[in-house]
Amino acid sequence: MKVRPILLIVLLAACAGCNNSAPVTPPDTSAQDQTDIKAIEDGFAAAFKAKDVNAIMAYYVPDQTMIAFDMITPLQYAGADAYRKDWETFFAMNPGPSDFSVSGLDITVGGNVAFSHSIQSGFVTDKKGKKTNLTVRVTDGYKKVNGHWLIAHEHVSVPVDPVTMKGVLNAK
Repeated sequence: MKVRPILLIVLLAACAGCNNSAPVTPPDTSAQDQTDIKAIEDGFAAAFKAKDVNAIMAYYVPDQTMIAFDMITPLQYAGADAYRKDWETFFAMNPGPSDFSVSGLDITVGGNVAFSHSIQSGFVTDKKGKKTNLTVRVTDGYKKVNGHWLIAHEHVSVPVDPVTMKGVLNAK
């Protein structure tokens, strides 16, 4: 069977580019990602006020890959279980009224990873009724897991007074 030259040209022209695999640019989801991460920080604030450790931990990667550098010892919390215990101890020591807010939240997103930094302020009340004001600096590293943003790394710190070498919990 002979293929007519004109038919061959038409077939080749129709297939031009069939083997070219031009890169596909993924859709820009950065605005939605930033909204989703802001919702994490807002939800975290509400969970803190309610002293709801389960709700707090729902915002973190739930396995041993999660790392937190908190403002108190130990040097680091390796894994979600260790950080959960930190939160449970913190709220057990401070069972009274509390408040919490996030300000200056700045979020940077790049694909399936992101980071933010913010100032987080509030107060807690201990078992004796003593109120302690807290202002901390927080940097969070997020990763997208099954389509949802979770905190994979958290670093909480306070500035240190260079004269006394003590942390300043209510810095402005």
